[in-house]
Amino acid sequence: MIEQAFAQHEQQPDAPKLIATLVAELRPTKSHQTEVAVKAIQALCFLLNSDANKAKLLREAILQLLAEHKPISLYLIARHSVFTGFFSEMRRRISHKFLPEAINEGYLIDLFARFFTKNTDAIWVSAVPNEVWQQLIVAIGFQDAPSHLKAESKQNLLAATQVLSYRIAALGLEPELLRNHPELEQYTSPFLAQHAVLSEFLISINTLSGQPDQEAWPSHDIDHILVMLSQSSAVISKIHRNSAQVGTSIQLTHITQQMTKQIARLELLLRIFASFDKPDSAHTEVVSLFKQLVYSECHKNDVSEHWHENMEVMALRVTENASRTGEHYITDSRPEYFGLMRSAMGAGVIIALMAMLKILLSKMQLAPLTEAILFSLNYGLGFILIHILHFTVATKQPAMTAAAIAASIDAADSQSKAVDNLVAMIANTTRSQMVAIFGNVVLAIPVAMLLAWITLLATGSHFITPDKAHHLLESIDPFNSGALIYAGIAGVCLFLSGLIAGYHDNMAIYNKIPQRLRALSWLQLLLGKSLLARVANYIENNLGALAGNFYFGCLLGGMTAIGVLFGLPFDIRHIAFSSAFVGFAAVGLEFMLTWQAALYAALGLVLIGLVNLSVSFSLALYVAMKSRGVRFKQWRLLIARLATRLNQHPAEFVLPPKKLEKQSGTHE
Repeated sequence: MIEQAFAQHEQQPDAPKLIATLVAELRPTKSHQTEVAVKAIQALCFLLNSDANKAKLLREAILQLLAEHKPISLYLIARHSVFTGFFSEMRRRISHKFLPEAINEGYLIDLFARFFTKNTDAIWVSAVPNEVWQQLIVAIGFQDAPSHLKAESKQNLLAATQVLSYRIAALGLEPELLRNHPELEQYTSPFLAQHAVLSEFLISINTLSGQPDQEAWPSHDIDHILVMLSQSSAVISKIHRNSAQVGTSIQLTHITQQMTKQIARLELLLRIFASFDKPDSAHTEVVSLFKQLVYSECHKNDVSEHWHENMEVMALRVTENASRTGEHYITDSRPEYFGLMRSAMGAGVIIALMAMLKILLSKMQLAPLTEAILFSLNYGLGFILIHILHFTVATKQPAMTAAAIAASIDAADSQSKAVDNLVAMIANTTRSQMVAIFGNVVLAIPVAMLLAWITLLATGSHFITPDKAHHLLESIDPFNSGALIYAGIAGVCLFLSGLIAGYHDNMAIYNKIPQRLRALSWLQLLLGKSLLARVANYIENNLGALAGNFYFGCLLGGMTAIGVLFGLPFDIRHIAFSSAFVGFAAVGLEFMLTWQAALYAALGLVLIGLVNLSVSFSLALYVAMKSRGVRFKQWRLLIARLATRLNQHPAEFVLPPKKLEKQSGTHE
């Protein structure tokens, strides 16, 4: 078939058809059959090495495409505008899946769709070793190509570098970028400097283009441009580092993400140009560019990839702030450990009161929407009160601590000390979580019993009827009701509240909410400058926590209404509230419970708490890991070290060792 393709091309030249036929012959039946593709490429190399005429036909066909079919848009980092928003790009990808774009053969980027017709082409192209593709480049023999084709190809390559340089310079002037990094206005911006240097380089190239001696071209200018680009990358890295302190926005993250890609592509094109007349040194860069172009073509309408890329950006934005909050939920020493337990016990008292109010509201038989609003306010304002009083709800920990753990994994590498510190952090988190749950439950149940008993003494009747008590106990049955499913729904709500908290923390910093509050003249008159300053400082440090707690309450209170509205079995089960309900049920039944029933209720509470924590923690950890691109190798190393620590020191996962307390005191 390959022989026939060359014969037809020789009789009737058609470069796109020849390339499309060769790619079809190289393509394996299944995308994972890399060896089949390697053997096909090596067979083509043998054919080209043994028949110089076929090598000539192929290299001239390729250079004709690069010279005459407007390849500039193909060289650029994005098939479409880099300023495309999330929803517009998502809409474009979905619509083009059903109705693909018309192919304009005057543009090489459209011809690429004829060459790589399957979305799986990127898999085998990337899997084939670079050395094999380099062998094919050598066999084609571009050094023997006509000078006019090579010159036009080089001009198109330079034109692409100019477009990329324009885009980088334009993005470097974006107000969002200048606001985050004002030094760009005070000093010479590397984004503008790289364009100035590149422009001078292009002028000198045009001046020397008529000289036959290509060695006279100013190759050192390319090194100067690369230095400017490295300085641009350093500015972007600094902006990323500062985002943890000054916040970030979706627009700023999108800008820096695009600039990073464009700088990398511009560097690659410049290196290819620098070694254009030195084929042996250009192979690596050419293969890298080729694989990137094929991947871009095969994923141009990939909706899931676009979603995941943007969700990772969003996840990084909210988890950076959540990780700092999460550090407060992790105890290292015994004083901190017992302090967290006391904080959780305080929350248990308020949770019992919230559970009592929830039962009172349900007795009123209100309309579903009204009831959902009141339930949400009860939960939301109650959680805010818990936060203001510096108490701790155990299930609020996972969404925060997962981000802190992910930040540590991001900093850890294969070094033994870094991974051991991470394992110690996980052990600290585990025991902190356990003692917080204990603190919530150990007071929620007796306080609920006390409230029910006081109601009995004051009114002469039980707070809840025996039927209601049986219903509450049945609602936590782990095997004969949907308690565990509802506990999973509560875990999802916990996870979402962690993201909401991170989002609002970032918003408070980035949008300078405290400074704007201090500038309100009417608020200064109302509160006074000193009180307003205290309020602004509190909001700066607590806006995320307040918003996360309130919205968490709204999510819990609204789930039942969603179930009623859509006719779905939607509800929530939360370990702390379920414990309080058990306390009310015990008094309502006058403690007429068998030990088997009490043990079964305890089992239900344990399983509900386990599902609450595991769902919220696993979701939060997954998002935090995705936002930092943690590699599987790090996962395996972490799990191995964690298993070793659990086997050798299991008590550390329950109670802090005394030596930590001593070390802490010595350090102080």
